[in-house]
Amino acid sequence: MRSNRGRDTSPERALRKELHAAGYRYRVDFAPGPDRRRRADIVFTRLRIAIFVDGCFWHSCPVHGTVPKTNADYWVPKLERNRLRDVETTRALEADGWAVIRVWEHESVAAASARVIDAVNEKRSMFGEADLRQSSRPPGVR
Repeated sequence: MRSNRGRDTSPERALRKELHAAGYRYRVDFAPGPDRRRRADIVFTRLRIAIFVDGCFWHSCPVHGTVPKTNADYWVPKLERNRLRDVETTRALEADGWAVIRVWEHESVAAASARVIDAVNEKRSMFGEADLRQSSRPPGVR
């Protein structure tokens, strides 16, 4: 299992590329809550938005999740623990004031980035912030 990536998976990189191209800046592989071992894939720290890009196998996707037939006594509890940890992490972050977005690896990049952009813009309007992509640049710079 060492060869399984903890970060920079293809779905993560595709989502980050889309968000970056749209002008959004974020932290990567960042622990938003007090538990430093639970790290979000993409984090907007000032707006308190954490995005998790979940793999269908590892996080028991209801559409594509499978259970291996070999060594099922090991895998069934492991995958269940992963799912329960995801629920616990989401609840803890939301209780601490974070918005949590969970994206499945099979979700289209366009749909996922639209959800993230909508959440970012909604939070910005709640806080009365202008579009930070434009306001953070010096005048005359595109």
